[in-house]
Amino acid sequence: MSVNDALLAYSLAALLLTLTPGLDTALILRTATVEGGKKAFHAALGIDAGCFIWGAVVAFGLGALLAASELAYNVLKYCGAAYLCWLGVQLLLRPRRKFDAFESDARPGGNWFIRGMLGNVLNPKMGVFYVSFLPQFIPTGHSPVVWTFLLVSIHVLIGTLWSLTLIATTRYASGLFKIPAVVKWMDRITGGVFMLFAAKLAVSSR
Repeated sequence: MSVNDALLAYSLAALLLTLTPGLDTALILRTATVEGGKKAFHAALGIDAGCFIWGAVVAFGLGALLAASELAYNVLKYCGAAYLCWLGVQLLLRPRRKFDAFESDARPGGNWFIRGMLGNVLNPKMGVFYVSFLPQFIPTGHSPVVWTFLLVSIHVLIGTLWSLTLIATTRYASGLFKIPAVVKWMDRITGGVFMLFAAKLAVSSR
């Protein structure tokens, strides 16, 4: 995969994954509703910081693992493909019919940057996802560490723009995610993307 192809493919995948409603979307919508746009943006920055922390963990661990041996690379590759395939199957066969963005507690007060960061850092699925998803977008012969941080930065940029959009359109966005058909088809599209990337990762070479 060339550098341009890797960047384009990853950017499109990261965009789709960011648009699919999840914990981060719920936190942004709840915070914007309860405490306003400024605190919601603080939460978004905290989420971004959490992404970079996971990126650092994955970058250095991934770099050492890929440099260790062909066996280590293949183990990571097939485990990542299996994980992505499992996520894809779950989303395709059991898509959500609703996204309750406000069902969790969102009490006023506190440091929303810390809340956003800890919510991300304490979610092990984020680390597993990065380990599974990022390797297939690192071009052959390029530094896994440098490219991991680059890809995480792209993800953070897209996520920040999406957070700003959610904050600016809180009432409309929360209403949109209450429409069963919207949530259902977003899950199915994302599930299909996961399946495609799982297959691509499984047949990729070092």
